[in-house]
Parts: sequence; structure tokens; C-alpha cells
Amino acid sequence: MHDLRLRAAGPAGVLTPAAPSTAGTRGWLRWVGPVVSLAIVGVAASHFRGSDFHRIAALVPRTPLFWAVFTLAYFTQPIMDFVIFRRLWGIPAAGFPALVRKYISNEVLLGYSGELYFYTWARRRATSAGAAGAGKPAGAIATGTPFGAIKDVAILSALVGNAVTLVMFVIAYPTLGQLNLGLSGRTMFLSIAVLLGSSLAVMLLRGRVFSLPRRDLLFVAAMQLIRVLGATALLALMWSLVLPQITFVYWLMLATLRLLISRLPLISSKDVLFAAAAVLIVGAGSGIAPLMAMMAVLLIVAHVSVGGLLAASDLLGLEGRA
Repeated sequence: MHDLRLRAAGPAGVLTPAAPSTAGTRGWLRWVGPVVSLAIVGVAASHFRGSDFHRIAALVPRTPLFWAVFTLAYFTQPIMDFVIFRRLWGIPAAGFPALVRKYISNEVLLGYSGELYFYTWARRRATSAGAAGAGKPAGAIATGTPFGAIKDVAILSALVGNAVTLVMFVIAYPTLGQLNLGLSGRTMFLSIAVLLGSSLAVMLLRGRVFSLPRRDLLFVAAMQLIRVLGATALLALMWSLVLPQITFVYWLMLATLRLLISRLPLISSKDVLFAAAAVLIVGAGSGIAPLMAMMAVLLIVAHVSVGGLLAASDLLGLEGRA
């Protein structure tokens, strides 16, 4: 078996046979997956404190359509990541659990902790996969290095999110003013200035910031846009399946507003702000507050369940053989 180490090979860059890596490096990389999985379960489970499970369970829909939409919405991020890295690296199906762990790590642990984990996963495959005959090595990365590709995908995700937020702000600004949520105009416009300034800075320095070819960058940006719009539509659909008496247009408006509020910097208590906006839009007696509590608990249950399955696969050694 040959070890594979990252080495630039012309403009494309591939993983090529190199000198064996140290046993110490391979050892600690092997433990990253199990540690991340157990941390996900522990942190997610801690959010259950104070939850009224009986009340929440009574609100959970029993229809298969709801659970199909919930599952699709939950895995939207990993699915789009898989499409992206399948194009960039030719990532195998065995890489999908790593992308799921990347998504949950970002949601439950620290921001961009998922990217750090995924980099260690890609590096471990680079140092432990054997050469596949005389052709391209097993686990080869066809475009750039793991760090460069993961960095570019993360930056484009933020840029696309900022662009969507700016467009939504222009559309929703009159509505936000009418809702009288207590937001000062200065805070709102400073938040927009931060988003716009950071995005413009990246675009001006794109030649130094990005590693991938322009063609791949456009593909990644398109997939990120589909992800943002698709996730927003699926969230609105889930809400409408729980409370069908409210017109779907209002749910779509709320899902869009939620995305807008969640991405605006310099604004504190975003959950409280969104809850207030939701009550003002659909009414206090609509059942919106219990719905939001139920969805929050369902998301935590999903994180604990999926994280537990990943932890079990790690402990059984399945991840190491992937």
C-alpha cells in the first residue's frame, strides 16, 4: 500500500503517491470523527433541558408527507455539499456521512468546526488510501487541495447567503418598517453595510482568495443558491403542513424573513425578534409559538439521533473503513 500525500500537480493538483506519513499523524486523525460525533450528541442533548415533551409531541404531525419534507430539509446541506464535492473531487458515496457530520458540527458546535472536521477527513483519506492501479490514486482529489477547495466552498456559501440576504432586505424593508419590531434604522443599515462590505472585499480580492478555477466557482455558487432557496421553501412547506389553516404565502414570507433575520449581523436576540415578527404576521392565536418550539425540539432530536448513529459507526470502526 502506498500512502498518499497532498502535492500540487500543475493547475489541477491531485493526490499523488508520496512518502509515508508518520504513524502519529494518522493516529490522531483517526480519532477526530469519533470525538466530533460524541461532542455533537452531548451538546445537542443538553438543549433538551426545560422542554415540554408532552405538549410538543401532541403537535408533531403523523403524516408521512411531513416527515418526508422534514428529512429532505434536514439533509439539504449535506446533499448539496455532496453534489459539489462529487464534482470537485469525485468524492465516493462513503464521503456522505462525513458531510453530514460537517453540517451537524456547524449547527451544534462552533461555526466552521464542520469545515475543520471535513478537512481532517479529506486529509486522512489522502494519507491512508492506497494507489488504485496505475491510474488515478484511490481517494484522489481532482481539483486543488482539500484546504483550498473546502475554503472556497465555505466562502462562496457565505457570499451567496449575503447576496440573498441583501436582495431580501430590499424586498422586505417596507414590511419590516410596518411591523414595528423595535429595530433602529441605524442598526439595520449598519448590518447591511457589514454584509455588503465583506462581500465586496472578497470579490475585489478574489484572485488571491479563491483557489478553484472560475468554472468550478460558478458551479459551487449555483449549488449554494439552490440550497438556500430550496431550504427556505421546504421550511415554509413544513410549517404549512403543521398549520394548514394559514395560507402558504404567509409561511413563505415567514421563512424568508427568518433567513433574513438570521443572517443580519449586529442584531441580538434574533430568535425573539423572529418570534415577534411571526406573531405580528400570522396572529397570536394561530399557534405559531408552539409550532416554533416543536420544530426546534425536532431539530435537536434529529441532531442527537443522527449524531448517535455516526458515533456508533465510528466506535464500530465503520468510519475508519470508509
